[in-house]
This record gives sequence, C-alpha cells and structure tokens, in this order.
Amino acid sequence: MNKNILIAPLNWGLGHATRCIPIIKALEQNGFTPIIASDGVALALLKKEFPHIIAIELPGYNISYAENGKNFKWKLVAQMPKMFRAIRKEKALVRKIIANYEIAGIISDNRLGVYSKSVPSVFMTHQLNVLSGKTSWFTTKVHSNYISKFNVCWVPDTDKFPNLSGKLGHLEKPLKKTIYIGPLSRFEKKSLSIKYDLMVILSGPEPQRTLLEEKLIEELQAYPKEILFVKGVIQNEQKTWKENHITYYNFMNSEQLNTAFNESEMVLCRSGYTTVMDLAKLDKKAFFIPTPGQYEQEYLAKKYKTEGIAPSCKQEKFKLEKLSKIDVYKGLQNYATAIDWENLFSLFHGKREF
Repeated sequence: MNKNILIAPLNWGLGHATRCIPIIKALEQNGFTPIIASDGVALALLKKEFPHIIAIELPGYNISYAENGKNFKWKLVAQMPKMFRAIRKEKALVRKIIANYEIAGIISDNRLGVYSKSVPSVFMTHQLNVLSGKTSWFTTKVHSNYISKFNVCWVPDTDKFPNLSGKLGHLEKPLKKTIYIGPLSRFEKKSLSIKYDLMVILSGPEPQRTLLEEKLIEELQAYPKEILFVKGVIQNEQKTWKENHITYYNFMNSEQLNTAFNESEMVLCRSGYTTVMDLAKLDKKAFFIPTPGQYEQEYLAKKYKTEGIAPSCKQEKFKLEKLSKIDVYKGLQNYATAIDWENLFSLFHGKREF
C-alpha cells in the first residue's frame, strides 16, 4: 500500500496552496498518497485542483488585516494570542489525523502546528528571516524555534547567488537540517501566440486584494491594448466576462493560468514569492505592487528593482504610465533547477537522517 503523506499549506492568500501543487503531483508520481489539510480559500483551491484527494479542514488562524499598511504589523501582533490558540488546536487535530489516516509523513508549508514527533515532518518556507522592521530579530527567532521542531526544513530556492529569495531565505548563520530544494512552480513554459499585452493577477489577504482591484480597474480603463484580469477570488463557479478591452475571470485553475501566462506579454501582480517563482519559470517581465505593510513583499519588490529585474511601486502611488518602465528591466530569468523528489521523499521511507 502507498504511504499516506499529509500536506498542509498555510491559508494566507493563495501562494502557499499553489506552490504545494507540484509537491502533491510529485508525491503521487513517486508512489505516495497525499492527503490535503488546510482552511479557507487555500483548501478550496486545492479541492478544485485535486477533487480525488481526501481534504481535511484545519482550524483557521482567522487573522484580519489593516486597511492602512502602516498598521499592518501592529494589528498582526495584537492577534498573535488568537493565532497561537489556533496552532494549539491544529496540533491536537494533527494527532487525530495521524491516527485516523495512518499518516506516514508530514509536509507543512508554514503551518506551525502541523508536525509530529512520531512521523517524519517537513517544514517548508522561503522565510528563514522573518522581516518585521525593528522586531525582525525577534520574529526570526520565534520562527526558527518552531522550525527546529521539524525533522527538516525545505527552502524553495537555490542556496547560492543568484537566487530569488535574497536575505529572506538565506541566514548568515544557516539553520541545521535545511535543504534548498530549488524554486517551485506548477507551470511550464510553452510556445504560444501572445493574446494579451498585459495580464493582471491578484491574490493575498483582504481588504488589500479588493483595494488593489478597485484601483487597477480604474487606472487600466485607459490602457490601449488587450488585458486579462484574474481577480483571484475562489468561488463555487468560474465566471468570465469582457468589458471593453479587459477580459475578467473571478479565478482560473492551474491549467488555465498556465496558458494565460504564456499568452501574455507582461504581468502586473503582487510581489508574493510564489508568484515570483512562477514568473521566473516562465521568463516573464513584470511590474510588482507589494501588499502594503507586508515587509516580505516590500523587500522582494525592492530587491528585484535594485537588481534591474522588475519595476515596482507602492499601491497608493500606482499610475498607468508606470507600466512603461517594464521594458527597461530584464525580467525574471529561469532560475529553475531539477528537483530530486526521490531523494527528498526518502525521509518518508526512513532512509534519510539529519
């Protein structure tokens, strides 16, 4: 019988869930039976992608976000007790899941309570340094303490320069049991005719996703060419409509997105790390608007701008004419490396120790 592996992405936007898609496929290809566990839109998306896989709902962290980016960190800090309570509930539920589903291994994408001392447990993150302004040393220390409870930490990036995560994924003093597995993407580069001059894809927590959507729709009315606008709102039914030169989708599945990216000349999006990995796999040029107050996205946008890869600006400062800067930048190149899944999954066969 195939071994059951629990794979649990954090429900923070869609990025953690979507980058688990290639892992789920790799598990199936290597003779394992994945079982999905998450909550909210992350769980909804994976259930649509893998309707044949068992899906379990975990306790939601239920974090609400500030409308003003300057208040983002402090509102998050105020909700930490609520988050830690959810993590404790998560740990208790994981014990039951292990027993009920005969789990032989765990892959947690940033879910701090999804691990066990009784089965091999993997923590996946691109944030070894957790940036939070002047408190970065503290948030990084707390995060490192949680990571130490797992058997191994997978970082979806390369260990040397050039890399995509910069100081987020590379500590001055590396953590033990860390493996750089290479960038992850569910997409493949295809030779397709360009259908859209610009693709807009939204993601991330509310209310910032909606605030950016409203701003972009207003600004892009004067854009002279064809636009594909994917709102990133997971609903029961897919909806699509066209208004003037803009074709809208409430959401797309992975296959549709893969085609859409390949048929688009440029991309306008958040500077979330999963999106960055996808763009790098597809060699795309992009313009980034980081989520206000999210230090990680602000850092990445600044990094790519400094390195001449992609332009960016703050959400409140975006104007249509800023898109003309995309041509001056070199775009995201292919950082892809072949991932040795057989070796990584050997942990679940008891063939690897750290």
